[in-house]
Amino acid sequence: MTPIPLTRRRLMQAGAAGLALGGLGLVRPAAAQVPVGLQLSWLHSVQFAGSYIARKNNWWRDAGLEVTLLQGGPNAPVEPPVVAGTALIGISAADYTAAAVAQGAPFRIIGVAMQKNPFAIASMPANPVRVPADLVGKRIGMAVANTPVLQALCTLNDVDIGGVQVVPTQYSAQPLLAGEVDCLLCWETDLPVAMEMQGVPAETMLLADHGYALHSQTYIATTDSIANRRAELVALLGGEVRGWDTYRADTDAAAVLTVEMFPDAGLDLETQKLQARRQVPLMFSDLTQANGFGWWSEETVAQNIETLALLGRSVTPDLWDRSILEEVHG
Repeated sequence: MTPIPLTRRRLMQAGAAGLALGGLGLVRPAAAQVPVGLQLSWLHSVQFAGSYIARKNNWWRDAGLEVTLLQGGPNAPVEPPVVAGTALIGISAADYTAAAVAQGAPFRIIGVAMQKNPFAIASMPANPVRVPADLVGKRIGMAVANTPVLQALCTLNDVDIGGVQVVPTQYSAQPLLAGEVDCLLCWETDLPVAMEMQGVPAETMLLADHGYALHSQTYIATTDSIANRRAELVALLGGEVRGWDTYRADTDAAAVLTVEMFPDAGLDLETQKLQARRQVPLMFSDLTQANGFGWWSEETVAQNIETLALLGRSVTPDLWDRSILEEVHG
């Protein structure tokens, strides 16, 4: 029988039962919190504010979990801790998960935080890239490793990639500001934010608005956990859902909490507030409005499979398992 997660209501009921038994000299011992890890995909920032809100409000503790938020980063990949069991859930992306599965990792995507992929082309208003065809004749600054992303965008939009000059650059807005390139391949929520904080608003073209469908900030778990640790997965993902719904209601408060929780992370409050606001249209959609945070449809999975094929990854719809999310929203 699948254990029932310990919700706030059940905690109150258990407390009342304990008092009744106490009158008879029989007191139940306090239930132990189950320790689990949530592996983040990058360094602490408002990118993960929903998780911080869940922890701050003790929603995981109320559900019987003691959650450790494991910071990611350039030298902290998501997938190994999930395979090893150090983390119950990891925050990844469909392309990384597909690559890991191709190497034998037993992963499933159980939730999708970013409904729109955050990859964007940033340019200056005086020389804008507003549609993929505008890339022809332009110099684009990007990491060479992201060439398959550019190729996929061009293929999806019948643009000859040969007409686009790729300029290898570090991940910085400086080459665009200095006129060394005409545009940058970046995330919608970082380099354009950095530019705006310098008083230089950028034009941004989301790749997701032009056919590049690739789920990002996805929640992954192993097939073993899905089979044998369902109650913990439901409780952990349920806290995420509550955290992100609360985040959406007040993104400035989410940014303040992030900076307060991680005072040594070098986070600027105003930058975090702007990033928090820019994340909202990426994370919430008509689909989540109708079905709840983290949702996806068979149609969006089919679109992801098409994009992954252009990136050289062959996957099936079985990579996505919505059963945990359905219990959360049930």
